Amino acid sequence: MAGRCGRPKGNWMNVTAKLERLFQVEKQARGLRGRLDSAERFLAEQTKELAALDAKKAALESQVKSLLAASGDAEGESKRLEARMTTIRGQMDQAQTTKQYQAFLVEMNTLKTDQGKAETAALEAMTKVEDVRKQLAEIEALRATRDQVRKVAVTERDARQAEIQTRLTELQAQRQTLAADVPADALSLLNTLLKNHGDDAMAPVQVEDRKRHEYTCGACQMSISIEAVSGLLSKGSLTRCGSCQCILYLDEAAQKALEPPEKRRERAGR
Repeated sequence: MAGRCGRPKGNWMNVTAKLERLFQVEKQARGLRGRLDSAERFLAEQTKELAALDAKKAALESQVKSLLAASGDAEGESKRLEARMTTIRGQMDQAQTTKQYQAFLVEMNTLKTDQGKAETAALEAMTKVEDVRKQLAEIEALRATRDQVRKVAVTERDARQAEIQTRLTELQAQRQTLAADVPADALSLLNTLLKNHGDDAMAPVQVEDRKRHEYTCGACQMSISIEAVSGLLSKGSLTRCGSCQCILYLDEAAQKALEPPEKRRERAGR
């Protein structure tokens, strides 16, 4: 009994028909994997965003440490200068000559200036610390939100994987069985086209006008010669589109459109 698409009777099946069966299984599997790939990409995006936020957080935390160290150094310098000024004050009180006093005074003024700079540096560093800590708080909030999104992405990925795994396993087994019945060169060609063109690796012939012998490729919509269609009709020979190079086949719609009028009338009568 002929198959659903009017394939020949018995166990014999031409190469194009075998490829089409394999291609349809592959399309189903690719569709399922596409759904999982979409979830995987979304998860990867969230993971990447989290990593970027973590990198910013680490950089800001490092900046805080550096600023705190700089503030500590400045405060330490201010204390050292204060201790030196205390010593100078004592020496000024014991100065024996005006010249000694003036020398101590010049040093005291220099120390006061340096101490003012140290105190300003310490204050500026602490002001920057507060600004950076505000940025850190914002990063933490963003990270918490992004982490929640990532957890949802993990859940969705796992759910999709569980959802399709059984069917995908069935399709993979079916594909292996069908592939074993396809000639090696034809299988290699299909695999190459699937890799390069995806779901456009094979395409049905579209019958635009049977009387005028106008046919087009279902993938690129370019014209197909009547010789190519005749080859598919007569023996199902492996035929490729001259434009996009996909493998052509006759689907149910095309086979019905190409039926001789008497066969159509016979089928309508039944």
